[in-house]
Amino acid sequence: MDVLSDVLRVVRLTGAVLFDVHARPPWAVQSPASPALSAAMPGSERVLAFHFLLEGEAWAQVIEREGTPPLRVAAGEAVIVTGGREHVISSEPGMRTAPRFDLYRRREDQRLPYALTAGGGAGPEARLSCGFIGCDARPFNPVLEALPPLLVVRPNDELVRMAIAESEAPTPGGETILARLSELLFLQAIRQHLAALPGDATGWLSGLRDRHVGRALALMHGQPARRWTLDALAQEVGLSRSVFAERFAALVGLPPMQYLATWRLQRAAWLMEVQGLGIAQAAAEVGYESEAAFNRAFRKRLGMPPGEWRRARAAATLVSRAL
Repeated sequence: MDVLSDVLRVVRLTGAVLFDVHARPPWAVQSPASPALSAAMPGSERVLAFHFLLEGEAWAQVIEREGTPPLRVAAGEAVIVTGGREHVISSEPGMRTAPRFDLYRRREDQRLPYALTAGGGAGPEARLSCGFIGCDARPFNPVLEALPPLLVVRPNDELVRMAIAESEAPTPGGETILARLSELLFLQAIRQHLAALPGDATGWLSGLRDRHVGRALALMHGQPARRWTLDALAQEVGLSRSVFAERFAALVGLPPMQYLATWRLQRAAWLMEVQGLGIAQAAAEVGYESEAAFNRAFRKRLGMPPGEWRRARAAATLVSRAL
């Protein structure tokens, strides 16, 4: 079981490229925090922004985190704002401007990406492909907590060339290609971050690369409905019960059985919303012996029963699409 792929599928990772930006210094592009971006990605609980610098150079900074220094972004690099926070991309560090909320409303009569200009000086031009990654945050998304608030990565050359080609000469299906490229960019960012983690790092991603904990995660994701116990998991990964429990909690941040229970709820939510399963069937698919037990666990985690949650999600999606 590829655990990372399973998580990204079940949290409904979806990409979109909205803007092709041409800018000359001095320039700044400021993006609002995730809740204000709901019109850009209807139905997504969390919206992460990314800025792919195709030409020139820029500086990126998260505004809402005091003391966070700006990061330099070079041509061919992408910056991903993983926490969904307000942030700014600019020609010089420390610049600010007012975000334009109207830009994030999807206009059905226009093809993506929208062409924008910024600045207007006589300096060297910078070009950015800017978009968003939408995903679920609840009941459980372990990826969101595993990444820093601002992440600068260098995609492979082929990804860069494809992004430039689709932005310069839009073709039928180009919006879909750019959306898939943005999802690949996010996956590549996670993999680069994982590869750069120090050996003593903790967190869900560190758990993935640990031989014993990674094996346990693969088993839980591969067979979520199985009646796992702490003893059974420890035996499968070749550790004693106590050593396994301590190692898993130290790396992942949750005890093994609590992680499994929370992931089951996320998978059940996906089965109900995306696959269209009924509540009882979704509960059975993830290992609950009764619908009542599932309802109690779901309510405890999200503050409402699954039926009410599903209706609220559908209503929120309709509202965001109407904005």
